[in-house]
Amino acid sequence: MTKGYNANQERLAAINSLGKNLAKRAGFVCEWCGAKDDLRPWDYAPRTEPSEAGLALLCSRCRELASGVKGDENELRSIRNALWSDVPAVSEGAARVLARCKEPWVREAIEESLIDDGVKQEILAGR
Repeated sequence: MTKGYNANQERLAAINSLGKNLAKRAGFVCEWCGAKDDLRPWDYAPRTEPSEAGLALLCSRCRELASGVKGDENELRSIRNALWSDVPAVSEGAARVLARCKEPWVREAIEESLIDDGVKQEILAGR
């Protein structure tokens, strides 16, 4: 139990050490919707070593969406610009959230994004 707890604490410390760089990269706004409140790092790739590419700075609502909470179409439209980020945690994370929506514009937006084609296919296959 202590081993897992310590590993988790080390991971959180590593993520927090990247916080200032994330905030600067994001321009101090949510990297999905542009909100300015309650911003925190979101760990897109929890099975890999923490890195800026695997983290996104998200507001509380976008973190909820990332955790599986369903969003309405207007909320989801507000995060579609994140698909064009060159940061995988931002673009791929947003694509995975959007892919849960069955609206036709979602598939088109993901297909047009700069996300790696293999990742796009994996995301769209689950729709």
